[in-house]
Amino acid sequence: MSRPSLFGSPLFLGFDHLEQMLDRVQKNADGYPPYNIEQTGETRLRITLAVAGFSMEDLQITQEDNQLVIRGRQKEETEGRIFLHRGIAARQFQRAFVLAEGIEVEGAWLDNGLLHVDLRRPLPEARVKTIQIATRNGAAQRTPVVGGAAEPLPDGRTRGG
Repeated sequence: MSRPSLFGSPLFLGFDHLEQMLDRVQKNADGYPPYNIEQTGETRLRITLAVAGFSMEDLQITQEDNQLVIRGRQKEETEGRIFLHRGIAARQFQRAFVLAEGIEVEGAWLDNGLLHVDLRRPLPEARVKTIQIATRNGAAQRTPVVGGAAEPLPDGRTRGG
């Protein structure tokens, strides 16, 4: 039996990819490393991960399609060391963030065990598109311009004049 779809309504057309992205995010629900996401401006965001013990060489940030993927892999350096107690393990991680269309990664820096990644979200442009309505025989009807010059109707009469 399949689980109910979040986007199962017939009014949501073409949103299958969103459900797949949500599934990927759920699989990445491990709590390590902890992170913050903050809004630093009207169109700016910052992701901050606590990566104490990781050097810049241990970290990798990539953008794979609409995902920002941050990976960390520490090198195990135990040669010549004797631990009486070992509570800090060298650990690897992968944290993925799904980015909305148009979000750009501006840069990243490591500071005092915190990895900061700055993102910019451009303001959306309003898009309006007029769709022509065709008659049964396939010819497009001319739409009269309101407040403009008189336009001929299909039967030869004019409207607005």
